Amino acid sequence: MVIQDFSSKVVFLDTAPLIYFIEGHSEYQDLLTKLFDSNDKGGFSFITSSITLLEVLVKPFREGKNDIAEQYRNILTKAPGIEVFDVTSATSEIAARLRAQYNFRTPDAIQLATSIEAGADYFLTNDNRLKAVSEIVVVTVGELK
Repeated sequence: MVIQDFSSKVVFLDTAPLIYFIEGHSEYQDLLTKLFDSNDKGGFSFITSSITLLEVLVKPFREGKNDIAEQYRNILTKAPGIEVFDVTSATSEIAARLRAQYNFRTPDAIQLATSIEAGADYFLTNDNRLKAVSEIVVVTVGELK
């Protein structure tokens, strides 16, 4: 999938692509830089859930890397092209249905449920297992060009 396919769309940002971007995952860095630049220029919108914030902060907190934690916090809470959704009762119910149907772990089910509830066009991840979902188009970072 070409990044331009995201033009004017809403893309749910899962945890792994954000970690790769902030921490400089070499294999995907150029691609993710282009993706985040396009988002910064208003080419498309990112949404994510408060679960993403939880997940990205664990390692920096554990390692005492407050500067990295601050980068994550700033991107997720202050960047104009990213909106963070809280987990609601409706999200929890959708997540429970996804867990029951696909046997996903709770965090993955919540991420997917948030994207579905919020009406995202795409779910960007690097977890191929999530491609089993038929309720939203799941795209892995490796599929981007």
